[in-house]
Amino acid sequence: MPADLPASPTANSVTNPVLQVKPLGFPWATLDPFLFCVYHDDAYPKANARMGPDASLAGRNIGQDFARKDGWNMYHGSTVPGFPAHPHRGFETVTIVRKGLIDHSDSLGATARFGRGDVQWLTAGQGVVHSEMFPLLDTANPNPLELFQIWLNLPAAGKMASPHFTMFWSQDIPRRVVTDDAGGTTEVAIIAGRLGDTSEAPLAPPPDSWAAQADADVAIWTVRMTPGARYTLPAATGSGTQRQLYFFKGTSVTVGGDPVTAHAAITLRADASVELINSGSEEAEFLLLQGKPIGEPVVQYGPFVMNTQAEIAQTLADYQRTQFGGWSFADDAPVHGREPARFARYPGGHFSSGEKQD
Repeated sequence: MPADLPASPTANSVTNPVLQVKPLGFPWATLDPFLFCVYHDDAYPKANARMGPDASLAGRNIGQDFARKDGWNMYHGSTVPGFPAHPHRGFETVTIVRKGLIDHSDSLGATARFGRGDVQWLTAGQGVVHSEMFPLLDTANPNPLELFQIWLNLPAAGKMASPHFTMFWSQDIPRRVVTDDAGGTTEVAIIAGRLGDTSEAPLAPPPDSWAAQADADVAIWTVRMTPGARYTLPAATGSGTQRQLYFFKGTSVTVGGDPVTAHAAITLRADASVELINSGSEEAEFLLLQGKPIGEPVVQYGPFVMNTQAEIAQTLADYQRTQFGGWSFADDAPVHGREPARFARYPGGHFSSGEKQD
């Protein structure tokens, strides 16, 4: 469920762009139009012959392993970590993979292996079933996995839109690199939403996404700063936009003049620019989520997000009757072999490669 943070302005909030600072939880608290954000950072060991961890699974609650034993989880996987086939309706998933690989399969007929900076954007709309497995390929070395999964709501008018599968390959995602006067460097990866008045245009979101609405002011950016770097986030362009900044890596930063010495969810005034300073001795990293609120009732039942309880009941009946198109794969946790090349096979058969072409 969305966990909208109430603004707790400080005494100087007229000039201070920082409205609230809260410790990061699990999952991360989000603001409308976002529903959910989870950060997975798993230190998987070397792989076994079945693309799972070469380690004993004794003591784990297989099928529901979230205890982070030894620094990693199997999640709902039994052999390969990950999330076997499960349904969604009424929203979108945006999956940003920073390290490792995900094997995707879905009821639309799409399959993909993506990671290492790639982003998958899936509009569930009227209903889709997909699996997200984390194959471990290196049998000699550790297999770290790091990703965000963000749930972006759909308005009532789009909740029954046709499902849509989109891949953003890492090399196609716009990035802005800025060097400040002292030589500090900041890199902003622009997954959605134009970054101020810069020339880096984001890739197009799916057609029925809230992010595709011109006045929705949706932005998804990741920000990486070298020690000592300074960078000013530009103000949002839309009226009524909400903005949340997540400080998730590094030791200490300053946000709008306020020191932040622990990883935190920072609610910002969206209509004001804000200076970020990496005051620590390590790289600092942020995720920014912003958008104009949809402002409609949210009723969630597990993987379904609608506007009313009656719509949830109809969703359950529809899924029992149709399985949202069914499942054409041999098992509920398919993986795509030992070849590490990233690829996507879209509904209808179109193929694209995530590997750089010479």
